[in-house]
Amino acid sequence: MNNWFKALFKKDKPIIAMAHLPALPGTQRYNKEKGVQHLVDWVKRDIKYLVEGGVDAVMYCNEDDRPYVFEAGLEQVAAMTRVITNTKPSSIPFGVDFLWDPIATMAVAHATGASFIREVITGVYESDMGLWNPDAGELMRFKSRIGAEDIKVFNNVVPEFASPLGTRSATERAESSIVSSFADVILVSGSMAGSEADLSTIEEIKKRVNVPVLVNTGVKPGNVKDYLSVADGAIVGSCLKKEGYTWNPVSLDNVMKLMKEVEKNR
Repeated sequence: MNNWFKALFKKDKPIIAMAHLPALPGTQRYNKEKGVQHLVDWVKRDIKYLVEGGVDAVMYCNEDDRPYVFEAGLEQVAAMTRVITNTKPSSIPFGVDFLWDPIATMAVAHATGASFIREVITGVYESDMGLWNPDAGELMRFKSRIGAEDIKVFNNVVPEFASPLGTRSATERAESSIVSSFADVILVSGSMAGSEADLSTIEEIKKRVNVPVLVNTGVKPGNVKDYLSVADGAIVGSCLKKEGYTWNPVSLDNVMKLMKEVEKNR
């Protein structure tokens, strides 16, 4: 296991909880009447409950900017930066994911003091958003240009809402992304937000790579033991929400239920 991983998260098998932003300006679900302050208030409450519930880190994400696009708007980047600046936790690390724009993600992360980002940075996929063709070379050059070398990159090699083009396995994609594109962490997801990731895929990737491998979707109290027996940690969102619904506010009770099981099985 990489030394930086334990140094950053402090715990074995860290749980990174999602701080999902309501729809941002420029998207069709944005609430113009309530404005950006509503986003700040919503996320501030969620962060409070996540920290009180004992998670090890949080990840900010524009989850409700559906349908997703590959290039962020300036108004979205500005609003997300404001939200994070006004809500970021002081006691645990945080990361950023701007769906699905790695450059915008890195820019917001650097501006707000984040420790890591999550994105799809390699491969070619057919997806709900169309042909998905990220540019890891441009991301890493941008990272260097802005002085963000310390920000770790979590690469999702089995992304939601998509299927890979080509014949390489998830394990092969994970291995090559570490060598060719300097991925610091590998993520494995289910078919969409809240869907369970394939445990055997995580097991196979773990055998072949020397970086942390995290489960990215589908973790809940009933299966966290199985996932943590294999993965190096988990990114968790839907099960922490009221009624387990991805776009609902965080439930403190749900956070505490999950973390109780996590502490039994780290």
